[in-house]
Amino acid sequence: MPQTEAPAPRTEAAPPPRLRWWTELPLILLVYGCYSAGRLLVRGDVTDAVDHGLAILRVEKVLHLNAEHPLNRLFTREPWLGVPADFWYASLHYLVTPAILVWLFRSRAARYRAARTWLMTSTFIGLIGFTLLPPCPPRLLSPEHGFVDTMAHYSSYGWWGGEASAPRGLGGMTNQYAAMPSLHVGWALWCGLMLWRHGGTRWAKAAGVAYPLLTALVVMGTANHYLLDAVAGVAVMGVGMLLAPYVGRAAGRARAVLAARVPALAGGEGGAGSAIVSGRCQTSAGERIPRQRETRLGPGAEPGASPQDAGDGAPGWGVPSEAESLGKTR
Repeated sequence: MPQTEAPAPRTEAAPPPRLRWWTELPLILLVYGCYSAGRLLVRGDVTDAVDHGLAILRVEKVLHLNAEHPLNRLFTREPWLGVPADFWYASLHYLVTPAILVWLFRSRAARYRAARTWLMTSTFIGLIGFTLLPPCPPRLLSPEHGFVDTMAHYSSYGWWGGEASAPRGLGGMTNQYAAMPSLHVGWALWCGLMLWRHGGTRWAKAAGVAYPLLTALVVMGTANHYLLDAVAGVAVMGVGMLLAPYVGRAAGRARAVLAARVPALAGGEGGAGSAIVSGRCQTSAGERIPRQRETRLGPGAEPGASPQDAGDGAPGWGVPSEAESLGKTR
């Protein structure tokens, strides 16, 4: 009888490495540290910043846009609006965004990687805006332009002083002219879209709509941003969403190249790393005890033969492979 060859096992693209909080947290902290340091390093001249701010006001006047003055007067006149708005501006930006990231990581892991890449890409684009066009925010313009710094006005209610939302005495550690685009609005929009897409309840979707809209009102009412700053924040998130897939693929290729050059970086649970020798017994990715390879290949198997992957979704010990099943039927 003519001997038929067993079909070659199908090879599939290796899945991306499993997410681990101890790798994600340093990555996010590193990106935010670079973003904060970049804001401080790109401080421009005060005169240029004032000129940029007045130019934004002139453009809004041409476009018949003037949302900042009425909102600012309302927040200044009504403490029950102004004080909560100041707390909103000073805190939620730093609380809600990390909370959404943690929520996605824990319950929407399949969506987390793309969402995180989108947020980080948009953040770095915003840093470019701070470098090219650092405007003076409305609250720092001379009083003749009709704006009141509500955070200074209500500073007795919170931890901030007269220098944005920084705690008293730490105003020198922030760049008050990093206002275009408004990442308060941009990050709030990202949070809102995550809640709308993945929240699953009506309350989550309602919060997804309300949070970015209220944030836009807050940044203008507290005189921290112009309307065009908020529009630019939305635009930056849009560009970041378009670029995020390319950034993700580039990061994946870079990770593969790095893992090929430094095999130890690809090891560990869930990875595709090199073999680890322990007690003269070889283990590889997916093998948790020594001699697991020998057990799965069977006695007399060649030591160079590659074992089946024991990762997520792979057959467990004692389950025959496709080639073994064909051999038995022959």
